[in-house]
Amino acid sequence: MESPEIKKQGLNLPAAMSGASLRLDTFSLSLSARSISNLSSSSPSSSKSSTCSDRFIPCRSTSRLHAFGLIDKPSPSKEGGNDAYSRLLKSELFGSDFVSSSPSSSSPAGQSSPTKNILRFRTDHSGGPSSPYSPSILGHDHGLSNETSTPPKPPRKVPKTPHKVLDAPSLQDDFYLNLVDWSSQNVLAVGLGTCVYLWSASNSKVTKLCDLGPQDGVCSLQWTKEGSYISIGTCLGQVQIWDGTRCKRVRTMGGHQTRTGVLAWNSRILASGSRDRNILQHDMRVSNDYISQLVGHKSEVCGLKWSSDDRELASGGNDNQLLVWNHHSQQPILRLTEHTAAVKAIAWSPHQSNLLASGGGTADRCIRFWNTSNGHQLNCIDSGSQVCNLAWSKNVNELVSTHGYSQNQIMVWKYPSLAKVATLTGHSMRVLYLAMSPDGQTIVTGAGDETLRFWNVFPSVKASAPVKDSGLWSLGRTQIR
Repeated sequence: MESPEIKKQGLNLPAAMSGASLRLDTFSLSLSARSISNLSSSSPSSSKSSTCSDRFIPCRSTSRLHAFGLIDKPSPSKEGGNDAYSRLLKSELFGSDFVSSSPSSSSPAGQSSPTKNILRFRTDHSGGPSSPYSPSILGHDHGLSNETSTPPKPPRKVPKTPHKVLDAPSLQDDFYLNLVDWSSQNVLAVGLGTCVYLWSASNSKVTKLCDLGPQDGVCSLQWTKEGSYISIGTCLGQVQIWDGTRCKRVRTMGGHQTRTGVLAWNSRILASGSRDRNILQHDMRVSNDYISQLVGHKSEVCGLKWSSDDRELASGGNDNQLLVWNHHSQQPILRLTEHTAAVKAIAWSPHQSNLLASGGGTADRCIRFWNTSNGHQLNCIDSGSQVCNLAWSKNVNELVSTHGYSQNQIMVWKYPSLAKVATLTGHSMRVLYLAMSPDGQTIVTGAGDETLRFWNVFPSVKASAPVKDSGLWSLGRTQIR
């Protein structure tokens, strides 16, 4: 006979079970029901002490596609409409490889597994995005992929025409002379026949500095670093020092037997090279005409440049040699003989010590780069024309070269890639002369066509913005004398 308590609870139990056992089991069942209720309905914040969780995170490397609900389902309303959209969406999210291996396109669901790189952007190595909706086009892949790279900067634009042209009558067409120089005070000096003229870039004022007379002529010019005094090499082998402000000759020094075709100042020493194959060093603080003589070239000296630290002097000659000297010895410390033509074009890098560039004449046409600490040639490029001048920009790591036979062009190069930044044309004869403005942005070139042309080729020091063309007034033409 069932007890009233058992009957009240509505349980149908064996007779052997006691009431106490019944009450204990009931209590346990009620606890289990409460726990199950908490697992199914409570939020994570409502049971902080529970060790159970209501979040299930699948392992995506072993999951099937149907677990993410990505199986294609035919649309009852549009024939193939949703199917095409789903394929496009998956192609943009997961790539074309994922679509080709999806269960809907190749095998029944459950027999193929998607790629393991789910929700990971891929880098396209085919040269560009294959879809107009690619993340790389939309710009959303920055920061999502570690394989992204910044796009290359567009090449700097250099105006192709000179912004000013000056007539320079009697400007000689002689490869071995150096008749143009630009001072740090923004005054351009030009040797025309027997005279030297000064042109102020700030107000375009022209001043006649001197006339050497009918028995002599101007062969070379070089301003001091301060820009107050100018040295003049003459056809008779003299070196004259003039005060550019007062237009007064300060000193005349001899020593060369024939014309002095190249001059180079450092902070206190003036070096002069001549057709007599010698290099003389002059010190303005002593009364002697020169303090030392450097003998090493076998033909006319036509290129001279001091390094930025004034410690080394590079000289080029018509004997195809490039020599490097220092102030401790009267013998060259380097004798570089790779050029196969006269070496007039010489330039020291202002950005890297011991880096020297040199250019050869018509039979050579090469620009070579040297490490003067060990004499090794770092690089060489065939310019295609006679190299007349080289100048390194002080604002950016680039250099400009001017050329003669046969293209008469001006070229701007990046270093160390030696990529061409610009090729400028306009002179009808060899571009034999080159000088750079004090701010390092403008160059002036001179040629046997008796013109001086001003080009904006380098950016300023502060900003690498493209150089602005000067517009219509670039066609303006004035006379320097």
